[in-house]
Amino acid sequence: MAFQVSGQTYKGHVESMSDQIEQKVVSYRRHFHQNPELSNREFKTSEFVAEKLKSLGLEVKTGVAKTGVVAILKGGKPGPVVALRADMDGLPVPERAPLEFASKVKSEYNGQEVPVMHACGHDTHMAMLLGAAEILTSMRKDIKGTIKFIFQPAEEGAPRGEEGGAKLMIKEGVLENPKVDAIFGIHINAQTEVGKIKYRPEGTMAAVDILNITVKGRQSHGAYPWLGVDPIVVSSQIIMGLQTIVSRQIDLTNQGAVVTIGSLHSGVRSNIIPEEAKMEGTIRTLDANMQNSIHERITRTATNIAESAGATAVVDIHREYPITFNDKELTEKTVPSLVKAAGKDNVSLTKAVTGAEDFSFFQEKVPGVFVFVGGMPKGKNVLETGAHHTPDFFIDESGMKTGVKAYCFMALDYMDAKK
Repeated sequence: MAFQVSGQTYKGHVESMSDQIEQKVVSYRRHFHQNPELSNREFKTSEFVAEKLKSLGLEVKTGVAKTGVVAILKGGKPGPVVALRADMDGLPVPERAPLEFASKVKSEYNGQEVPVMHACGHDTHMAMLLGAAEILTSMRKDIKGTIKFIFQPAEEGAPRGEEGGAKLMIKEGVLENPKVDAIFGIHINAQTEVGKIKYRPEGTMAAVDILNITVKGRQSHGAYPWLGVDPIVVSSQIIMGLQTIVSRQIDLTNQGAVVTIGSLHSGVRSNIIPEEAKMEGTIRTLDANMQNSIHERITRTATNIAESAGATAVVDIHREYPITFNDKELTEKTVPSLVKAAGKDNVSLTKAVTGAEDFSFFQEKVPGVFVFVGGMPKGKNVLETGAHHTPDFFIDESGMKTGVKAYCFMALDYMDAKK
């Protein structure tokens, strides 16, 4: 039987409080949005988060994985340990949305001054989790277990040469003392209608691998190409060859995949065929077996094409993020919590996403569920809304209340079921 809070069911209490604090959550979001900070540089952001958590009387630890914040809520009754996670970093993107609270922040990124924007909704994630923390703290004596609130830096990736993100938080013990039994995360989605929640059991977001290929030919005068081996032409052939891996060599009825070359650099003058060309790309897969197969096929394709032209190709593939894999049993048990937050008609399955999330590192250690909360204004369609990671990215703030409730119900229902 579900517990009660001050004579209300806990569902009624969460709904009532989420209404009461809705404008406070909006104000948090606007503060974060107007003051974004880049990965591993979330100094003022973490100060603001820590201050709000301390004001709730929570046990707060700062400086986790450089700028991360972790707060612990010990319930009045024994039970499991649940973690709720939100990410904190902005992106080097200029803001075009005509908002009163639009970002005007500039910061240093890879040696250049760049505009900074919360172009992926991490401002809403923090605001929603702060709202959930306030509601859950008000229920402290009735809570059956412990809740860890994890505010994570550098989800978008640490700066060059630095560690960061979920991986570093785990390394520094965020899932220990007390040991976490399950973890839940939310991502706002600008292409899902406000008020709706999307979820998917098992493979939800793609694994990310960074691909680097160096092609070595033989330098010559541009007027005498037959005296050299042109690494630019060879690179072009390799790029075209890589596209046939997904379109002609992979069973796409199983799982989709993406191989994209995003940069190609070679040469310094128009009349010199250079000795070397370098390309960099990304690989996205939703199945571990397919991931391994694509790696092997990329290496074979690049080296064989280069060899056929008298060049060589050195292939380096770095596994960056694993698959965001929602524990199947935990996901099934979490769906009723999502229904409480959004209503039965507003909760549905989603297709797999070829974007990626370092929440996946947490899921490698403990069972976890990652869901999507809608932020697209009603009446709009996906072509009318600014996409994530773009200057026009836009979120309807009314969708955050659904996220606040989802955080609360996922934690409360998990703990209530563990008797």
